Order: sequence, then structure tokens, then C-alpha cells
Amino acid sequence: MREWSRSWNSSKQKRKQRKYRFNAPYHIKQKLLSATLDKTLRKTYKKRSLPIRSGDEVVVMRGTHKGTMGKITKVNLKHMSVYVDNVKVKKVSGQEVNAKIDPSNLKIIKLNLDDKKRMKFMERKKELLSKTTKI
Repeated sequence: MREWSRSWNSSKQKRKQRKYRFNAPYHIKQKLLSATLDKTLRKTYKKRSLPIRSGDEVVVMRGTHKGTMGKITKVNLKHMSVYVDNVKVKKVSGQEVNAKIDPSNLKIIKLNLDDKKRMKFMERKKELLSKTTKI
């Protein structure tokens, strides 16, 4: 039985944390798939992190592929993982395939701003911040 509750606050128990993440609906998982922004992007957009989209350019910050740069080719919400085009893993058969990477191990260098909804969100956040600082 899949149970997920919006009223769940937090827990120290890893099993409950995993249950929350795995059983969350897709609109919540999208927000959980966030990565930190580069320092220059932080200054321009006044945000620390953003949800990852395909087409964003990222750098791998942790793991065996640390320091590798590339574009995001696929975002898998079901498994909560991201595929970067330059990060490859060899299979037993010798075939190279893209490796799954957790978005917490990535840093966004360049945003894909082709999406109009994403642009509206960024502009809306800028307007809210400018209003609050004037008061």
C-alpha cells in the first residue's frame, strides 16, 4: 500500500525519509529533483537552487565522475535520477550508456531558458524580491 502525506513534517528515521521520497506524487518529486546554482546564477536570479530540466548544463560535484561537465539529456522522475550526456558507464557487454546521477550531486552552470513557464517563474521571483526590498 502506497501512503504519502502532505502533512508529514520530518523524521530522523531514514526509512521514513525514503518512504516520503519514493511514494511522493510526481509534482512533488519534480521539486525534490533540485540542484544548486553556480555563484553567478545565484546573484542574477537570487535563488540558491532550482529544479533540474533537460537541457541545463551541469557539473558533477561528487562521485567517480567528479568535475565532468555536460548537458542533461533525461530527467527520470520515477527513479529520481538525472542522465548527463558526458557521464558514461560501461556495461558488461562493453556497451557504453549514460549513468544515473542524483541531482544533489550536480551544480547548474547554465540554465535552459527555452521553457516560457520557467522564464515567467524567474521573472516573478525577481519582482517579488524587488518589492520586498523596497519596503
